[in-house]
Amino acid sequence: MSNIYKAFENKKAFIPFITCGDPDVETTKAVIKEAVKNGADLVEIGIPFSDPTAEGPVIQGANLRALTGGITTDKVFDMVKDLRKEITVPMVFMTYANVVFSYGSEKFISTCHNIGIDGIILPDVPFEEKEEFLDLCGKYDVDLISLIAPTSENRIAMIAKEAKGFIYVVSSLGVTGTRSEIKTDLKSIVKVIKENTDVPCAIGFGISTPEQAGKMAEISDGAIVGSAIIKILEKYGKDAAPYVGEYVKSMKEAIDLLQ
Repeated sequence: MSNIYKAFENKKAFIPFITCGDPDVETTKAVIKEAVKNGADLVEIGIPFSDPTAEGPVIQGANLRALTGGITTDKVFDMVKDLRKEITVPMVFMTYANVVFSYGSEKFISTCHNIGIDGIILPDVPFEEKEEFLDLCGKYDVDLISLIAPTSENRIAMIAKEAKGFIYVVSSLGVTGTRSEIKTDLKSIVKVIKENTDVPCAIGFGISTPEQAGKMAEISDGAIVGSAIIKILEKYGKDAAPYVGEYVKSMKEAIDLLQ
């Protein structure tokens, strides 16, 4: 059974997204530790890319700051290896196909396994084109996380049946970013997922407040938050860790009220 299940075992999961290297690797490391200390059940780590097509301006900015600061895939791997000395919660990478290809797909995925990364999310790889990564992920026991969006419609059941680790449900059309309101009929999407798989699903894109996190976790198995955390990092820079910790605690508490 995938290590990712631990994040959802008998509870609703809170999943923070953090861009690695924004503003530097040491801050990322401190932020992840604080997030876990304050209740993060799974951590999604972004490997920066020059053209992050799924991201809104907030996370695009984080990618740019990290790349300008000299982040590399190897530095991200070294950071995770170091974090794994004390952090046991599941961790997954979110990045783009080009990052994996340019590093060497087998080398990238085997390194994920060796350093303790449990899964990878590649938002620019359509379901129909995942085969080129799927075999390697299977070989090295790294879950290739599926995304289901409002546009997935008649493909939801098919994607759910083949899903590994957890399913990332995209709450709304467009790119990442905080939203005041989420209008997608997520209940219907989750219903189809649940009819076709036991793999847990968590909702992301646009969630920023404890109230929103609670609503999304009520519908699904958890909530994913990225842009709101990156805004804290943008505001406080190298001093962001305790502020991120406080934010994660408030979000996790809202989700825990559902237990």
